[in-house]
Amino acid sequence: MSVEVGPVPGSERLVSRRNILGATAALAGAAAASAAAGDTLAEVPAREPGSSLSAHGERSQFVKLARLPEAGPGVRNVDPTDAINSKTPIGDLVGTITPTDLHYERSHSGVPDIDPAKHRLLIHGLVDRARVLTLADLRAMPSVSRTTFLECTGNGWENWKHADPTLTVQNTHGLVSTNEWTGIPLTYLADLVGRRSESLWMLAEGGDAAGVARSIPLTDEIMREAMIAFGQNGEPLRPAQGYPIRLIVPGCEGNVNIKWLRRLKFGDGPWMTRWETARYTQLMADGRARQFQLRMDTNSVITSPSGMMQIHPGYQRITGLAWSGHGRIDRVDVSVDGGRSWLRATLDAPVLPKAQARFGFDWMWDGSPATIVSRSTDERGNIQPSRQQLIDKVGTNALFHFNGQQTWAVDTSGRVRNVLA
Repeated sequence: MSVEVGPVPGSERLVSRRNILGATAALAGAAAASAAAGDTLAEVPAREPGSSLSAHGERSQFVKLARLPEAGPGVRNVDPTDAINSKTPIGDLVGTITPTDLHYERSHSGVPDIDPAKHRLLIHGLVDRARVLTLADLRAMPSVSRTTFLECTGNGWENWKHADPTLTVQNTHGLVSTNEWTGIPLTYLADLVGRRSESLWMLAEGGDAAGVARSIPLTDEIMREAMIAFGQNGEPLRPAQGYPIRLIVPGCEGNVNIKWLRRLKFGDGPWMTRWETARYTQLMADGRARQFQLRMDTNSVITSPSGMMQIHPGYQRITGLAWSGHGRIDRVDVSVDGGRSWLRATLDAPVLPKAQARFGFDWMWDGSPATIVSRSTDERGNIQPSRQQLIDKVGTNALFHFNGQQTWAVDTSGRVRNVLA
């Protein structure tokens, strides 16, 4: 059960500003004492010549970051050839931009090796001038860049029915990433081919062997924000992200952002492809299936401390990520008592619409059992539901669009584990 945000009478676990200042002073004092004890840099390794410059930057040998291939919910440690997705290590990252090589991956028939010189984009249907465009044609057009998140509809599905206590935040929420994308606005191409007024839907088709294709309603919001991207974080798209071109529809589920894009067709209704009749539908509690649930709802997760981490009594900096397909994150609240009381977290700038935002919260852990959870609210007033509120609304038949609050339990030894709330 949730209550209004406010101070917690008698709580010793929620930190006041005075407590924080005291804790900060104590930490500074401990650091000063350590420095005084050392007094010199004698124990610091000596300077030495570095390695030669190179054409490609690599991470430090002391930094270990990797995605995690999975074959389905709970099917981990698999051979990459059996994997259907690969999850981002969000518990090990800082800021909000996902490194290009660590952006989550989801494909239905592997990653095609497409020669950009031979690739084409066909735009036809209810238009006045059908066109076939090369990559060079697209690169010669006016482009825009935008930072936005992409999220697989299956993100969070691990906790829909039960909680595995051994899960990390990479397991539970590793199918969301934020990048800067560069490409041609959809409106520019629609004007180029003379999109007709009766054209209210668009079919986007990929060049992969699975032939993934989705019908997209051409709302004013989508027409204003969608782009055909050829750039990712300042470089050409990576093959796993749709090289040479992909569709970007900010705020919509990942599979709509068609990779290896080869065809756009304008029409007056949805095409009812197998991906929207047999795959990406939501089985509701009453047995009916919901189609075209395209927008990703308000979500957040604490990334540290999180599943399988170990903490010690004293000052803790709780941090995590929040995002919404409706727009900008307005606030994030954090609870350390399982949602009985909440306090407002701080948001690190910049906070961009339809992009992940980094939040932080100061906490003095006294060593007693605690359950920590975050709750986000976006600029349109959408509040992230508790897991039970989500289940009360849609049941447990569904597999996609899980945005319930994520709860981590901390026991007296400082072990952090995944639990249901």
